Amino acid sequence: MTHTLKTTSLTILALIAFAANSVLCRLALKDGVIDASGFTTVRLVSGITMFLLLMLVYGKPGKQQTQQTNSKKPWLSASMLFLYAITFSFAYISLDTGTGALILFGVVQLTIIAISYFQGDKLSLAEWIGVLVSFSGLTYLVAPTVTTPDAFGFILMVLSGIAWGFYTVMGRGSISAFNDTARNFVLTFPLVILLVLVTWSDINLSVKGMVLASLSGAVASALGYTIWYQALRNLSNIEAAVVQLSVPVIAAVGGVLFVAEVVTLRLIIASVLVLGGIFLVIINKSRSA
Repeated sequence: MTHTLKTTSLTILALIAFAANSVLCRLALKDGVIDASGFTTVRLVSGITMFLLLMLVYGKPGKQQTQQTNSKKPWLSASMLFLYAITFSFAYISLDTGTGALILFGVVQLTIIAISYFQGDKLSLAEWIGVLVSFSGLTYLVAPTVTTPDAFGFILMVLSGIAWGFYTVMGRGSISAFNDTARNFVLTFPLVILLVLVTWSDINLSVKGMVLASLSGAVASALGYTIWYQALRNLSNIEAAVVQLSVPVIAAVGGVLFVAEVVTLRLIIASVLVLGGIFLVIINKSRSA
């Protein structure tokens, strides 16, 4: 396998894994085979287990990374990871697969752009237009109609996107993205225990539900992130940002194939606006660089 073909294959697999999280969560919650708390718990615990197994192969964090683990930043990153996971699960109780993925992805990118702006990275006119177009897409998606997504689900997915956006920004400059992500997953365990204690009476588990959640945590999350880090070694920042525009589309297709959902005209128009606006920002930033 040539170098380029290997990178392309890894990238495609990673993008499918990212979209699979939405499909697996929606499939499990729609069928009622597991509750949102149970899905989050099994997802994170299976992700922790897989990362621990992978670390036996990839090795443990080095001395410099161990020093970072003793700071407050890893716990903050783990908290953002947990907040993303729990709001993600509860949001998919009412949101369709493609709609949830679009909201999540759009808000993640807009959060990263906003953080960069407040850190001094000013936006050009074209970039401001891109941001406004993306916001208009999200606004159009939730404008009052019979096809409007559930308001509570929308708010939860927005929170999930904001949490993942902050988590992503905090991970920039990581010495070893794989080891840091594995560590962050492990550090969510106390929060998982707290979640189980708080929601014990409402937790509903089944074999099918646990299998779906385990696939989300161990395969789509742990293995998916690992594959993505391998692909990133040969992708530029602009390439990595652009290819991720396909995730909501892949998720929507997965929703049609596996969850029997219908892609509405409203979702298509909103996707064009949200993803097109973000693409405009990414392209202009690459030109400025």
